Amino acid sequence: MPDEPFLREKARQETPAILAVDEELDLLATYHRLLTRGGYRVFTAASRMTGLVAVERERPQLVISDLYLPDGDGLDVIRAARTLAPPVPAIVVTRFSGEPHWRSAQAAGASGFLSKPFESAALLDLVRSHLPIPPLTGGLH
Repeated sequence: MPDEPFLREKARQETPAILAVDEELDLLATYHRLLTRGGYRVFTAASRMTGLVAVERERPQLVISDLYLPDGDGLDVIRAARTLAPPVPAIVVTRFSGEPHWRSAQAAGASGFLSKPFESAALLDLVRSHLPIPPLTGGLH
């Protein structure tokens, strides 16, 4: 089928991209598995610096970041995403719950907050509240 590569690329471009930033490699694998099954493209970063580079390079439609990363503040990644045009929505996922952490996340531009550990359905619901449900692509992504 001569149009198949074109259709694959078109489907890839129409699929919303999510950047997940966390130092826990198992959690990054979980994000990738859950969100890919949900129909999204997923990029991962295990540090603040890698996350900042990925925000600029990949131009995701949503950022999910831990609050604290080994090389600095995860909120820096969220701030960077919010400076893009258009501003990219962001979700903070952290072990640190409570109003002071939520206020810090909000001040950085986060519009969602989820405490670890979390249920898969809670993550997907929060993601879907920020992004459209990906189009059916017939398995071409």
